[in-house]
Amino acid sequence: MKKEKKVSNDTREKELEEQLKRALADYANLQRRVDEEKSQIADQLKSVILIKILPVLDNLEAAFKAIGEEISAPSRQGLELSIREFKKILTEEGVEEIDVSGEFDPRLHEPVEVVFGKSDGKVVEVLEKGYRIGERILRPAKVKVEKK
Repeated sequence: MKKEKKVSNDTREKELEEQLKRALADYANLQRRVDEEKSQIADQLKSVILIKILPVLDNLEAAFKAIGEEISAPSRQGLELSIREFKKILTEEGVEEIDVSGEFDPRLHEPVEVVFGKSDGKVVEVLEKGYRIGERILRPAKVKVEKK
């Protein structure tokens, strides 16, 4: 009888040990998923904020282009500095300007207008710059595309 009880206790210990191992593995998996979800939420929030402030950079650049040489040198330098600092912050956050040279790419560019010309699918003018973080598009570049 004592021997049966010992075998039974050994079996029970092994079962409990296996249950504990599974529970620890489940907890580790849960923790990993929670960390991944937190990271995804943080990335999405960052993207939302960046998308909202991109028009400010557009306005600064448009003002700089429109004003040209009409303002004093210190004012011009101040505006240039503001634009440079803005771009520096975006770069630090991993934001890149979308390349618009060459052929139209529907994943990166949004066609706003089609103009007739010599080639098909060539980007001829950028109406609004596009930006991305890694492979995630924050805002596609709005472009004019040439068509035969």
